[in-house]
Amino acid sequence: MRQNIVAGNWKMNKTLQEGIELAKDVNQRVNAITPKCKVVLGTPFIHITEVVNVVDGDKVAVAAQNCADKVSGAYTGEVSAEMVKSTGAAYVILGHSERRAYYGETNAILKEKTDLALANNLRPIFCIGEVLSEREANTHFDVVKSQIKEALFHLSADDFGKIVLAYEPVWAIGTGKTASSDQAQEMHAFIRGLITDKYGKEVADNISILYGGSCNPKNAQELFANPDVDGGLIGGASLKAEDFLAIITAF
Repeated sequence: MRQNIVAGNWKMNKTLQEGIELAKDVNQRVNAITPKCKVVLGTPFIHITEVVNVVDGDKVAVAAQNCADKVSGAYTGEVSAEMVKSTGAAYVILGHSERRAYYGETNAILKEKTDLALANNLRPIFCIGEVLSEREANTHFDVVKSQIKEALFHLSADDFGKIVLAYEPVWAIGTGKTASSDQAQEMHAFIRGLITDKYGKEVADNISILYGGSCNPKNAQELFANPDVDGGLIGGASLKAEDFLAIITAF
C-alpha cells in the first residue's frame, strides 16, 4: 500500500541556526500528533547533518535538495549521492523545475542522478511537470511522459518502486496560482497510468505521487482528497512550522 508523504522543500532559505530551530519546531509538533503521512524536510546541504540529529527519524525524515550526476572527483561545488547518504539523509529531491530551468538539468542528467541516488540507498523525490506555454499548447501530457520515460523507465520494477514522484505544474509555483483539484487528479491519474503500462498495476498502485504546485493550508485538504494525490512537495508553506503542520494534518 502506498504511503502518504508531505515533504518540505526549503530551497535556498534559512541560516543553519534558523533551520535547526525550524526543524525542532516541526519535529515537536509532529510528535504531538499521530500523522497520517510521512514527513520529510528538504533542507540545504549545510543543514542536513544537524537536522538529522534533531528530528525523530521514524516520523520526520530528511532530504537533500539535489545531488551530483558524478560519483566523485574534480567537480568543485558539487555534492555526490554518497556524500548525501553519509549525512543521514534518507531522500533526495531530483529534477525540480528550478534545477531544470536555471541549471540546465536534462532528462539524461537526471537519469544519472537517479541511478547514483538509488545506488546509495537514497529515495529520489523525482519532480516532473510542464510550464505554462506547454499547458496552453495542450502538450502537458507529452512533456510529463517524456520526463518520466527518458529519466526513469530504464529502471527495474524493484528500483522504480523506490521512487517518489512529485508533479509540479510549473506555472503554479510561486505565482499564487494553483492547479485545480481536478487538474491535479487528472495528471496524477495519467502518471499512474503510464506506470501501469510500463510496470503493471501492482507497482503503479504502490507509487506515491505528490502534488508540488503552491499547496498550502487552505487547499491541501481538497487536493489530498483526490484518489491519486498522495501528499505534497511544499515550498513556501514549509518555512513556517504552523503552516506546514496544517498541511500535514490535511489527510
